[in-house]
Amino acid sequence: MTPSSLARDAAPVRKLCTDCGLSRTDDPKRCGQACQFIQPDYPGLETQVHGRQRQQATGEHTAQPDELFFGPYQQILSARMASPAEGAQWTGITTRLAEVLLEQGLVDAVIAMAADPNDRWRPRPVLVTQAQDMKQCRGMRMGYAPLLSLVEPALAQGYKRLAVIGIPCQIYALRAIQAQLEREQGLKELFVIGTPCSDNTTTENFHQFLGLISDRPQDISYVEFRADYKVEVRTDQGDKRLIPFLNLPLSTLPPDFFPLTCRTCVDYTNVLSDITVGYMGGHGQQWLLVRNARGQALLDMLSPQLITSAPISKGRREGPVRGFKANTERAAGGLPLRRMPAWIKPLVNWLMPRVGPRGLEFARARVEMKAIESILHLRREAPSRLKNMLPHHVWQLAATYGLNPEVDTSKKRHATDTPQEKL
Repeated sequence: MTPSSLARDAAPVRKLCTDCGLSRTDDPKRCGQACQFIQPDYPGLETQVHGRQRQQATGEHTAQPDELFFGPYQQILSARMASPAEGAQWTGITTRLAEVLLEQGLVDAVIAMAADPNDRWRPRPVLVTQAQDMKQCRGMRMGYAPLLSLVEPALAQGYKRLAVIGIPCQIYALRAIQAQLEREQGLKELFVIGTPCSDNTTTENFHQFLGLISDRPQDISYVEFRADYKVEVRTDQGDKRLIPFLNLPLSTLPPDFFPLTCRTCVDYTNVLSDITVGYMGGHGQQWLLVRNARGQALLDMLSPQLITSAPISKGRREGPVRGFKANTERAAGGLPLRRMPAWIKPLVNWLMPRVGPRGLEFARARVEMKAIESILHLRREAPSRLKNMLPHHVWQLAATYGLNPEVDTSKKRHATDTPQEKL
């Protein structure tokens, strides 16, 4: 396993930058054409990767009625490993896919994230060439790390068949330069395993959050925001605690706890991956979106080790999404408000996993919330970016809730208020 010491220093930081690693490569100026936060071309890259762009209409007469929400796909499954991997965030599907690629000799190396040796929560990009080393990449990290800085060093060392595990902002930039890597640096194979990403923040901010949910944050070994409206927290001592979303102490976090990049990201589901492995639509299991033939081949390799089922879809999302929109509009520019008397929270905490949106409906709700959040925060903090940063499908998702490109996009700010709770 090779650590990120191969990486160059980052280019000067822009306001909208997650340090995906592209600015650390031999040609940092490519950021201007390859960054999803400048002028993304999702239709073009979807066509390049999947052979077609997403179907931007929903309904029973479309072949894949959820593509407006989730991007191009061939099938959607709920899944879990029959034998869960020790130390995995869920059951280990993501890292096991990479292990199988290495075991079968289909790739020379995998570029993924491991934990920093001095901080278990800080992601560190690594180049993995032995299947047994993928265990170092199990589990969640929180923060930014220059994953793509290892692509060119890997190719220079002769690793021409690669797999990459990354989040949407990293994968968008990778796809944008893929043809150049093939043409100029000999990239022969590329398997992309994507994970969804929503509301990332710096590792330092995440430590602040851990300190608010525990009096011994140093003992926390596992945190998962689950699709049943709870956060699961485990400790080194084996303790486990479930915290309802409404009970999270988000009112004490600074308004910019989630950077503008993450509040205006339009690709929660990682649409340019070959296969997306997440949880939001899985309802207690992982959520697989097989996007193309390469993704299907990945799934086929792992199928004997998986237990799969059709995803559920229950509840209705419109009420929670409208509430989220209202809270975001009232926010001062950071976390959405949630004004709810303390006495009613236990009732809502009990009701939401039972009657709120669940499974795919929960995932649709989250995607609509991200579309709304992106529009409102760009209008407030970077209105000049609206025209170029938001693809057409985002406006389609938001139109149901009264947001459209024709609305005034001046720099007028909303009345400030103190953020309290985030859905």
